[in-house]
Amino acid sequence: MVLKTEEQVSQEPQNSKPSKVVVVTSGKGGVGKTTTSANVAAGIAMLGHKTVAIDFDVGLRNLDLVLGCERRVVYDFVNVLKGEAKLGIALVRDRRIDNLFVLPASQTRDKDALDAEGVGRVIAELKEMGFEYIICDSPAGIEKGAQMAMYFADEAIVVANPEVSSVRDSDRVLGLLAAKTSRAEVGGTPIKTHLLLTRYSPAMVKRGEMLSVGDVLELLGIPLLGVIPESNVVLQSSNKGTPAILDELTDVAQAYLDVVSRFLGEERQHRFIEEEKRGFLRRIFG
Repeated sequence: MVLKTEEQVSQEPQNSKPSKVVVVTSGKGGVGKTTTSANVAAGIAMLGHKTVAIDFDVGLRNLDLVLGCERRVVYDFVNVLKGEAKLGIALVRDRRIDNLFVLPASQTRDKDALDAEGVGRVIAELKEMGFEYIICDSPAGIEKGAQMAMYFADEAIVVANPEVSSVRDSDRVLGLLAAKTSRAEVGGTPIKTHLLLTRYSPAMVKRGEMLSVGDVLELLGIPLLGVIPESNVVLQSSNKGTPAILDELTDVAQAYLDVVSRFLGEERQHRFIEEEKRGFLRRIFG
């Protein structure tokens, strides 16, 4: 595989397909937004779509760690916003997936460095560079960083754990998506929202220790994009800097592949919602 230089990336012709800006958000921290951003971006890029993931968590940069490119970061999102670096140079190209790029956040600035005009300018330039999907990894909370991440979105993936506080925070975020975005300000088409449930355990649902998919859907009222099962694979893949979706033999990878396929319009049956029924030999030998 031949890798292009950053300058060659910035000079690539505009893609004829319209670009789509997607925010991954939730309100509550620790639910898996960055993991989801990395895996969804990787999955879309694996299917041949030119994709960039932007880390909006200024001061607490993690997306580059999850994608395993932290040692190649020279310039960041804020450097581009402030005119200290060109966008094509700040973008880090993934070495495993040819169509995947990362725009890392700054570790030394704060979220006040983000402004709507600058963010809009960067997103417009990414569209001109031919990116089909621009994945915005939102920070936790509902303050400026999170609002900047969702402001220019066309679609939103709302990530929640199946527990009450997470669902409540996600409901608050849905209110912001409906009222505090560029589309809302001009009275345009509402942002299309999707629900992604992470750390889901059918066994715990059965014991009454966790909200069910039906419970969460009833509370939030948005379409289900998918369910990611509770698994140590997520932590292991994050520590290795390799998106879990690349190991297609695991349940987590299969779940994220389903999510990406549904997001791109493919019909797929939902899995990992019901407890797996094990056969006689599996019950004995595990």
